Amino acid sequence: MAQKATIYKVELSVSDMDRHYYETHKLTVAKHPSETDERLMVRLVAFALNAHENLEMTKGLSTDDEPDLWQKSLSGELDVWVALGLPSEKVMRQSCGKASKVIVYPYGGRTAEVWWDKVKNSTTRFDNLQVVSFPEAETAALAKLASRAMKIQVNVQDGEVMVSADDGIVYVTPTEWK
Repeated sequence: MAQKATIYKVELSVSDMDRHYYETHKLTVAKHPSETDERLMVRLVAFALNAHENLEMTKGLSTDDEPDLWQKSLSGELDVWVALGLPSEKVMRQSCGKASKVIVYPYGGRTAEVWWDKVKNSTTRFDNLQVVSFPEAETAALAKLASRAMKIQVNVQDGEVMVSADDGIVYVTPTEWK
């Protein structure tokens, strides 16, 4: 019998001084059986970094042709496509054809660096593609903040990200690769 997704209730307060965005989002997040706590938390940080009233979680891992997050215009066009992990060059090419802006958040340390070395030359033609890496030690620390009912505060200032939940605080320094 197939395992079911685990439901997480998240109250995500975003204070993004860089974009002048201040809002609290109440999210119900389905964690796929194969998804790690690290990936779940990276997804929440990616949500905070791109927070907008029209940004939504998608089916993610359970659907091949959807990103982890997307933002659609009022007329239904894809404005922002957010993917996590290490997508293939083909997936990034298709994503760039579907959305006005595509953001990929690779994580995993050396594995992510090897992936980027392999695909970066084939991505130069995509003006709407942005690749932002998260350091492995910081995403591992984020995983320790995960719980089924979370109140998370994300503060963004000068490109630095502070994530606090309960008694824990993790500082994340995103690195723009493209």
